[in-house]
Formats: sequence, C-alpha cells, structure tokens
Amino acid sequence: MSTKQKLKIAVDILMTAALLLLMPYALIGEAAHEWIGMGMLVLFVLHHILNHRWIKNLGRGKYTCIRAVQTVLAALILISILGSMASGILLSRYVFAFLDIRGLTVLARSIHMFCAYWGFVLMALHLGLHWGMVTGLTGKWFKSPSAARTLFARGISLAIAVYGIRAFMARGIPGYLLMQVHFVFFNYEEPVIFFILDYMAVMGLFVFVGYYFGRVLRNRKKKEKK
Repeated sequence: MSTKQKLKIAVDILMTAALLLLMPYALIGEAAHEWIGMGMLVLFVLHHILNHRWIKNLGRGKYTCIRAVQTVLAALILISILGSMASGILLSRYVFAFLDIRGLTVLARSIHMFCAYWGFVLMALHLGLHWGMVTGLTGKWFKSPSAARTLFARGISLAIAVYGIRAFMARGIPGYLLMQVHFVFFNYEEPVIFFILDYMAVMGLFVFVGYYFGRVLRNRKKKEKK
C-alpha cells in the first residue's frame, strides 16, 4: 500500500470520528464542537486534495448508474458541508466570535441542524458505496477466504443495521431530517459514549444500505455489459 493510500485511509478514519463527535455537541461542549468542526473542515479539504483526480475527471468518460449516484451524493455532501460551515460561523461563540455577527441566529440554527443531519446520513451512504474497498483491505489480513468468516461479518453488519433502525427512531432523527423538530433533544444525565454508540449504529445502518445499494448498481452494470 502506497503512502498516499495510507494517508487517504487515515483522513477518512479521522473524518468519520470527527463526524460522530460533532453530533453530541451539547454533551461535549460548544467550544469543543466548534474546534472539532474546524478540524472536520480541514480534513474535508485534505480529502478532496488527495482525491483531486476524481474531481478532475468529472467531465470525462461515460456516466454509469453507480458513477452518477456517487457524483450526485458527493455534490449533496459538499452542499451540506458548506451549509454547516457557513451557518456554524454565524452561530460561533468561540472560534469566530471576533466576527460578532448578529441577527441571523434562528435561521442559521435551522440551516445548521438541517445540513448537519443530512450530511451525517449522506456521508454514511457515501462510505457505504465505497465499503467494498474496506472489505478488500481487511480481506488481505487473512491468508485464505473463509465462508464462515464472511457469514459472521454479514451477521454482525446486519445486527448493527437492525439496531441502527431502533436508534434512528429512538433518537428522533427522522424529525430532525424533515425539520419537524427544530431543537435536538439531549439527556444530560446520559454518558456521551451511549449517545455516540447509538449514532455509530445509525451510521452503520446507512453504510449497510449504501453498500448493498452499490452492489445492486454494480451488478446491473455487469449485466448491461453482457
């Protein structure tokens, strides 16, 4: 594995960790939330620099179903990130407090919440579409393929996805995505690790959906070639 590939993986892991830590903002403190958000922005920019060839080739070649979905998803993620960052700057009380922007708090909070939750879902789907690369890398750790190991891994992923459905509903995420609820509910007596574990399960749910949706599209592409 090349140094660049290792750097890409490290950046993606850090982005995933930052995304999960950004969700319980009231439980970790607003100052920490803002600094993690700044770190996320830096990682996002670095991610695009490392993948500049993909961006450079957007106008080239044929667009298959899977490529079209990946491109639309990437565009929506970019919009959600820009919306989160712009609204975050307007709401900032620490990192960008020197700007002293007032009068847009209510609108900025709604945009920030909408973009943050949709960004969370879209990035998990994006990760799922590329999860085959993860399974390919982990598969190299073992000398030979194993049906039992594959079955076990699929069982674990299914269990995470099923629990992710429960956490998705229990945490009220549908209401946040549809803007039916304008404030995120936090139980301040709950350990933050429980909150993060639930959101990890929700992320796992959308990674699961993205992975198998991607497999359907790739299989369709193979059939069309035949």
